Amino acid sequence: MRLTRDPAEAEDLVQDSMVRAYRFWDTFKQGTNIKAWMFTILRNTFINGYHRRGRKRSFQNDVSAQVRSLGPGVAVAHSTSQPPGPEEAVASRVTSARIREALDSLPPDYRLAVTLADLEGLSYKEIAEVMDCPIGTVMSRIYRGRKLLHKLLYDHAVEIGMVEAPKDDTKSPKSKGGAVELASWRERRKQA
Repeated sequence: MRLTRDPAEAEDLVQDSMVRAYRFWDTFKQGTNIKAWMFTILRNTFINGYHRRGRKRSFQNDVSAQVRSLGPGVAVAHSTSQPPGPEEAVASRVTSARIREALDSLPPDYRLAVTLADLEGLSYKEIAEVMDCPIGTVMSRIYRGRKLLHKLLYDHAVEIGMVEAPKDDTKSPKSKGGAVELASWRERRKQA
């Protein structure tokens, strides 16, 4: 009880310790203190369980944080959420196709820079080595490629509700060059 502070967990700990003691009875040295040997097993079993639960809790926190940040659509395996409906599946395919088309329409240097940075996750330095150009050129190509993608995909983002439609054309992010706030879109999507 001093270790667990919970009667049910204490019973489980004693049971696990007894199983371990029985399993490793051949390691007990005759003539030594059996009570000390049993308490050592009990303490080690508690510590191992404590660390195991800590790793499990840490893993669960990491996964839940990733699911919160990426949205429930990425949850797989033993998910408790409903699988996407037919409309969501079609919309996802349409969006993927639109993104592919937009990427394909970029000039080759911009397309390669954006793909390496945003899809492959390479650093500017790595992209500069792959493209055999200075880092400043890489940064410029990524910026310009993203800006072109924004122009090409903005209407689709409005269509699927990722961004609100502008009230008039003068305040349109398309004409101003404003960025789509992904975090706010995800939050609106959760609430819907």
